[in-house]
Amino acid sequence: MSKRLRSSEMCADCSGPDPSWASVNRGTFICDECCSVHRSLGRHISQVRHLKHTPWPPTLLQMVETLYNNGANSIWEHSLLDPASIMSGRRKANPQDKVHPNKAEFIRAKYQMLAFVHRLPCRDDDSVTAKDLSKQLHSSVRTGNLETCLRLLSLGAQANFFHPEKGNTPLHVASKAGQILQAELLAVYGADPGTQDSSGKTPVDYARQGGHHELADRLVEIQYELTDRLAFYLCGRKPDHKNGQHFIIPQMADSSLDLSELAKAAKKKLQSLSNHLFEELAMDVYDEVDRRETDAVWLATQNHSTLVTETTVVPFLPVNPEYSSTRNQGRQKLARFNAHEFATLVIDILSDAKRRQQGSPLSGSKDNVELILKTINNQHSIESQDNDQPDYDSVASDEDTDLEATASKANRQKSLDSDLSDGPVTVQEFMEVKNALVASEAKIQQLMKASRLEKQNSTPESDYDNTPNDTDADDMGSSRKGRQRSMVWQGDGSIPDMAEPSMAPSPSLPSTEDVIRKTEQITKNIQELLRAAQENKHDSYSPCSERIHLAVTEMAALFPKKPKSDTVKTSLHLLTSSAYRLQLECKKALPGDCSPPSDIQLVTQQVIQCAYDIAKAAKQLVTITTKENNN
Repeated sequence: MSKRLRSSEMCADCSGPDPSWASVNRGTFICDECCSVHRSLGRHISQVRHLKHTPWPPTLLQMVETLYNNGANSIWEHSLLDPASIMSGRRKANPQDKVHPNKAEFIRAKYQMLAFVHRLPCRDDDSVTAKDLSKQLHSSVRTGNLETCLRLLSLGAQANFFHPEKGNTPLHVASKAGQILQAELLAVYGADPGTQDSSGKTPVDYARQGGHHELADRLVEIQYELTDRLAFYLCGRKPDHKNGQHFIIPQMADSSLDLSELAKAAKKKLQSLSNHLFEELAMDVYDEVDRRETDAVWLATQNHSTLVTETTVVPFLPVNPEYSSTRNQGRQKLARFNAHEFATLVIDILSDAKRRQQGSPLSGSKDNVELILKTINNQHSIESQDNDQPDYDSVASDEDTDLEATASKANRQKSLDSDLSDGPVTVQEFMEVKNALVASEAKIQQLMKASRLEKQNSTPESDYDNTPNDTDADDMGSSRKGRQRSMVWQGDGSIPDMAEPSMAPSPSLPSTEDVIRKTEQITKNIQELLRAAQENKHDSYSPCSERIHLAVTEMAALFPKKPKSDTVKTSLHLLTSSAYRLQLECKKALPGDCSPPSDIQLVTQQVIQCAYDIAKAAKQLVTITTKENNN
């Protein structure tokens, strides 16, 4: 358990006093407010633990404290320490700053974009640089200099690097030298304690041969960390690894209840996954356990009389841009599982993990993780009114989970209005957005042809209607790191309505062809905006946004002023408000308004996010009108 922090310690991000959380992989201590932003970024960016109310392996906490005390924060704020940064107007957040946008923007720049880390000189062959860094890491872990190794990892050194000449990994070296804190750091960055060297020995073998028995025992714990965490979540116990017990399979108190057909199908598909893809699913469930447990600690430690929406729970797993759209959607739908359903899934994973390690075979494996993820996606299709729109922001935990003991439903509802579910889209991803828009445009053309054929042949169906939404090629979910609530409205509290339609509002929805035509216009303008982003033509942002705004206004004018359908209302609101926000963001890119490079990059992220929201809303309206007009 953690030792008490010294009163002199400060939050690494805003310098506030008495930080009560740690970012394990960054080696920093942070305050409640900054932690709320860290949690919204996801564990792939920052792994947070409460210093007093979360169980800690002692050497893991010692590792974080050592990094913090030896200036690990300077790794993430390297360029801010340069006196020239003060002249440029760049500064870190301070305790008086608002969480949004001030602290949030700084923290995202610092950890998500790595805007302030030391940059190596550009080289043509990046792989050579990574190899050199990894060799330095391989050599450095034999010493106790943790911050040097963290700096190398921050620059791209690989924790699992296999040294071709030495025939082993950095974790083998650290284990042989008895460097338990280096082993903790390497494990946090993904080093595998089960990796064999060229002689077939693991880091555990190295530690035992060197007489480092505490390290050897800890490496075994790390090896089983995932399944240990899942078991502890359900029953509060961990296996006794020293005595050869490596798994605990909790039993459901109501196990006599019949499982639903969906649950049975999910279990079979889970068992049919290859080992690699099963591990990916287990990691996703591990992340969801971490989210639920951290939420419970978070809510239990907050002053609920002053709790505000900026710092409430994170309602579902933030998007990891390295994962596929389907995997991200499946991860976020885990938040909708109630306590019984989630416990059932955890037990199934623990049981199958044990079976796989013991080598018990099943029928042939399938290298398609989509099977289990789609089952998760469809688990609540009956309850969810908009399940045919598999958008990241549609899976907030609006059902009760196992947090009742620490939070009221009102507090959980606040979390739905929070903008903490993930970070912004990065500018590097705009090509994926563009490609998705191209696919969308092709789909629109296909739909228009189908609509014309329908008029000619009186055929009720179209290809578009029969395409399952969770596999749509034009689903832009695959191309963003975030979802819609990443932008808090900064105006006077209300988003202005679009211009009044010049024509009298129609009592019914417009024709599909008219909606498609306007959507094509919007899509082409968005593509032009994305080209400007690609070519760094920031002065083109505003003219592009004006054209998009005009096209959106024309499209909105097609619909009744007060549509009967809530789905239409929601899509129209997203369309028009995103167009308005886009104009505001694009104005920030005008010369003189946004000179620092990091600021223009943040603006570009918001511009791309708004463009995505507009395109998605237009697509939704096309889908709605097509279905309504075909009925």
